[in-house]
Amino acid sequence: MTSAPASAAGVCVRVPAKVNVELRVGPPRADGFHPVATVYQAVSLYDTVWVTPAADWSVELSGRTTSGVPADDSNLAVRAAMELAKAAGVRERAVVHIGKEIPVAGGMAGGSADAAAALVACNRLWGLDWGIERLEPIAARLGSDIPFLLHGGTALGSGRGEQVVPALTRGTYHWVFALSHGGLSTPAVYAECDRLRGSSLVPDPQPSPQLLSALRSGDVVGVAALLANDLQAAAVSLHPGLGEVLDAGLRFGALGGIVSGSGPTIAFLAAGHEAALDLAVALTASGTAADVRRAVGPTVGAHVDVVAGA
Repeated sequence: MTSAPASAAGVCVRVPAKVNVELRVGPPRADGFHPVATVYQAVSLYDTVWVTPAADWSVELSGRTTSGVPADDSNLAVRAAMELAKAAGVRERAVVHIGKEIPVAGGMAGGSADAAAALVACNRLWGLDWGIERLEPIAARLGSDIPFLLHGGTALGSGRGEQVVPALTRGTYHWVFALSHGGLSTPAVYAECDRLRGSSLVPDPQPSPQLLSALRSGDVVGVAALLANDLQAAAVSLHPGLGEVLDAGLRFGALGGIVSGSGPTIAFLAAGHEAALDLAVALTASGTAADVRRAVGPTVGAHVDVVAGA
C-alpha cells in the first residue's frame, strides 16, 4: 500500500482498476453520449486515496503513475469530494492525497477509481454514514465508470455504463495488462468508432448471454473466447501498434486478449497464475509494451483501508 502523507490524520481508501470483459456500444444519443452494455470486472491494481481535514481543497500526488494527473481542483477525486460536501451540506474541506498505481489514460478507469475512493473516504471522514445507494447519484453525474468502482466485483453496466447491476461470477480470473506506448483520448476513440461504422445501422447494445453463462460457471476458456469490445477496431485504427501487442500476447500463450475500454491498455486473460507469470515475462522481454502488470479479478470496490486519529 502507498505510504500515508505526512499529515496522516484522516481516512485512507483502497480502490481497484477495472477491465471491460465485454463492451458493446450503441449509436450516439441526442446528448452526445453512446449507450453501452458492458460487463465490468474489478481487478487487483489499486490506487490509494487519503483524505485529511484542511482549511481549503487541494490534491497531492505520489506513486508510480502520476504523469498527466491533474494536480488542482479539476482532479476528479477532488471534484467528487466537493460534490459530496455540497450534497451533504458539509462545510469542511480536505486535502486529497492520491497514491497512483493504476495506469493513467489506459482504459482502466484510474481517474474514476480515485473519484469513487474520495466519495467513500469523505463519507467516512465526515461521519455521514451514507450507503452506496446515496453515493451513486453523485458518482454517476461525475463519470460513467465511478458507480461500478463503488461496488467492485463483476457487474453489468448499462446507460452510459453508470447503471450497475451485480453479475454472478465463479472462480478467479488471471489478467495480464500490457500498457502501450502513447495514450488515447476516449472521445477520439468513440468518434473514430462512429466514423468506421459510417451509415451502418447499429443495434441497441446487449450483453452476451453466452459470456454471462461462462462467468457464472467459472469457465475461463469460455470467457476468453467471448471477450469483445466494440471500440477495439477504433482504438487500433488510431493506434496501430495495439494490433502488434495483441498478436504478441496471443502468440505468447494468452487465452484471449482485448483492448481495455477505450485503450490503449491491452488486457490478456491467462489460464492461471503460472500462465499469467509466463505471459508477463514474455511480453516484457519482447519489448512490445511500455509496461506489463499482472492482476486478478474479481475484487472488491472502493473500501476503507485505514482510519487514523488526529
